[in-house]
Amino acid sequence: MAEKELNMETKSNLTPITIAIVEDDQKTSQAVVDLLSEEAHIRCLGVFATGEAAVETIPQVKPEVALVDINLPKMNGIECVGRLKKLLPKLRVLMLTKYQESELIFNSLRAGASGYLLKKNLGSELVSAIGQIQAGGAPMSMRIARKVVDYFNDLKPLEPDLGKLTPREQEVLALLAEGLLYKEISDRLGITTNTFRNYQRSIYEKLHVHSRTEAALKYVRRY
Repeated sequence: MAEKELNMETKSNLTPITIAIVEDDQKTSQAVVDLLSEEAHIRCLGVFATGEAAVETIPQVKPEVALVDINLPKMNGIECVGRLKKLLPKLRVLMLTKYQESELIFNSLRAGASGYLLKKNLGSELVSAIGQIQAGGAPMSMRIARKVVDYFNDLKPLEPDLGKLTPREQEVLALLAEGLLYKEISDRLGITTNTFRNYQRSIYEKLHVHSRTEAALKYVRRY
């Protein structure tokens, strides 16, 4: 059972984005709850102070987005994300953290996170990031995005798995790496959403990845 049930009623006719928060610092989690309670299009299904509690209950309540802190007691946030993604492959995860170390960033992305936001950048940026990640984007704080770019600029790239992709799959991957939304990609290529998802599934299998972010990271290393 969730540690804290939150009722964020909406007067909007739009279906709200459902989220869960995994954060051990009560002051921070309350600040996030207070911020999001003002957003009619976002509904929080629960707050969890430990990764263990999150892994036990989030698969039952099935939110669309999870906001996860890295520095959790016992099971850390990265391990928590990895376990949640195995149980809920479609769950989109946004890391909320004060850490900017490259290793933590990339370990989070490898575990299945789709975005990485610094806690000091909360506020309207968090609300926007939730919308982006739910729509298929990969929001990151500016400093984090800069670290990602610098990291890959310094690599000697070699991604032989990309050679396994068909020309059409390479087109889809290029548009994924640009950050386009799934519907935008489907419209640009003149294909249905189901056809797009079939291409996406094939790309992930051939590249041995589990998320859009991992696939995009492989793509930027192609040269």
